[in-house]
Amino acid sequence: MAAFVKLGDIGEVKVELIKRACNLSMKAHHEYSSKKQTFIHDHNKTNKTSEVVYAFPGSWSVASWLDHPSFGEAKIDRNVFPSLRSVGNDEGPTIGKEGQKRGRDEVAMLNKAFLDRFQVISKQLQTEVEKAISEKKQIIFAGHSSGAPTAIIATVWYLEKYLKQNPNVDTPLCITFGSPLVGDRIFNHALIRENWSRFFIHFAMRYDIVPRLMLAPLTEQRLQQLLFSLNPKTAVQNQPIGSIYADVMRNVSSVASYTACHLMGNTNLLLETVSSFVELSPYRPFGTYVFCTGEGKLLVIRNPDAVLQVLFYSGQLSSTNELEEVAKKSVTEHFDYLNILPRSLDIPNVVNIQNLEGLPLSNDDVDQSCIILNELGLSARARLCLRSAGEAEKQKLRNKTRVDSKKKEIEKLLREIYDYKTRCEVQRVGYYDAFKLSKDPVDFIGNVKRLDLAGIWDEIIEMVKRYELPDSFEGYKEWVNLGTEYRRLVEPLDIANYYRHKKNEDTGPYMDKGRPKRYRYTQRWREHALSVPVGSSSESCFWAEVEELCRKSKQKPFEDVKASVLAFEQDVDRWVGKQELGKDVFLERSTFVQWWRSLPVQHQQASCLAKYLDM
Repeated sequence: MAAFVKLGDIGEVKVELIKRACNLSMKAHHEYSSKKQTFIHDHNKTNKTSEVVYAFPGSWSVASWLDHPSFGEAKIDRNVFPSLRSVGNDEGPTIGKEGQKRGRDEVAMLNKAFLDRFQVISKQLQTEVEKAISEKKQIIFAGHSSGAPTAIIATVWYLEKYLKQNPNVDTPLCITFGSPLVGDRIFNHALIRENWSRFFIHFAMRYDIVPRLMLAPLTEQRLQQLLFSLNPKTAVQNQPIGSIYADVMRNVSSVASYTACHLMGNTNLLLETVSSFVELSPYRPFGTYVFCTGEGKLLVIRNPDAVLQVLFYSGQLSSTNELEEVAKKSVTEHFDYLNILPRSLDIPNVVNIQNLEGLPLSNDDVDQSCIILNELGLSARARLCLRSAGEAEKQKLRNKTRVDSKKKEIEKLLREIYDYKTRCEVQRVGYYDAFKLSKDPVDFIGNVKRLDLAGIWDEIIEMVKRYELPDSFEGYKEWVNLGTEYRRLVEPLDIANYYRHKKNEDTGPYMDKGRPKRYRYTQRWREHALSVPVGSSSESCFWAEVEELCRKSKQKPFEDVKASVLAFEQDVDRWVGKQELGKDVFLERSTFVQWWRSLPVQHQQASCLAKYLDM
């Protein structure tokens, strides 16, 4: 049973810090939104606290909210935000021979206008931030309204630039008030995987229109009308905005309903058909949300799908006669954070719902969570949607438990293949060449183990691909390490099988057409975990490169392939030096050594690999 507690009792954020952030955010938005001041802070000699708060002013210009009509989203810059992507599913900006995109490009999309606004201030902000870091201050980024997205992007920038490079740097915090949505589902997925989602806290009043705004497609004229109503300096008293509110909520309904159907396991193809005709917003919530009921109580939710349902159902009308009244509240509540929030922080009136799937459906339940759900106007249908969000999250955890149970079987099969590798080496034949020839019964047994492992890993990768495992799965060290061990030991056998059956003659080179997802995904996991360039951990593809160089060397003069040979030799030297590639590849009867000895003598003598081979 949920009980009311103080907000400071359920997290690491001090109440006084929230009050400081709120006060500074509202000050920045009210006093500096029409000025050239890019941010304000309380970093001065009189501030004796261990934190410094940076607050960003918002803007009432359309260009600061929307770069282009509809939703205004854009893919992030990989160089600035390398972590904001789906590690396994993202195949990068790969271009095929015909100049067309090849593979999935799953990086996060953010509102471009918000991104551009951050880029304008980033250099000035960097100077201030590095000064605070040198003084061992914890950095708090805060903002209200359109100032909040700048705070959010600044926090991610700090995490990428400072915390990821140096774990000893103090962790940041981002506190927003009435923030519009900023990024898509990949943005949320990446932040959870990196364990960064915990650094973001968003406060939202029950009817505030701004947290819902980016769920609706916007035209410049429509947005200008709304910003005119929101701007205290230009707003006309009692100006009717009911049609805008109704339009926004219709679109919120579409997104929330589409998401709820998926959460409930609805496989009706009509859903996909409708979504192909109706353009749905790409934006989704992330981080921790604290909803203010307007009656002095606060509801804490960390499940992003549940947050989306609350954004929809808490803004519903009891009757159409309420439209103008609720629409007016959606504007006035956007500026009520400083008036209402501080009073709610000091008393035990907060419910932190962690067991969503156990929410009471009846309005008459005496549970404290029921009281606060009633104050937010959440109906039985709304609570069913919240339950579904909780159940979907639990299902991912159950899937992970099932996947974890396969670890012992994977490790056992790997040991058996390692024994096969060792047996081949005793006979002075590398296991790649032995498997490619497959003359011994033990080679058949090795193939059975290879296929058993392929079945297990293919199932895991398909679950990752469909986001059926927790978002943090690809960041788990034990699975990154196990995937690396599997890839290095077993992929040579897949390559041997591919070229043994001459699949390259029909399909093309292994690296272009034949490489299974189970190896591509696990390679990306390692590269991301170590923050190394994409493609730099391709040591398991050593034999595929050898096979292709053998083919090219027979077809072309050495000078035509010399550049490729030199680059490959440097990679091999690096892999062996880091013990990422075994020295069994240098066995005298190996395909690699036989090919290398066919190269011109002058090249062999000058090669960086000569030290590994008896010249």
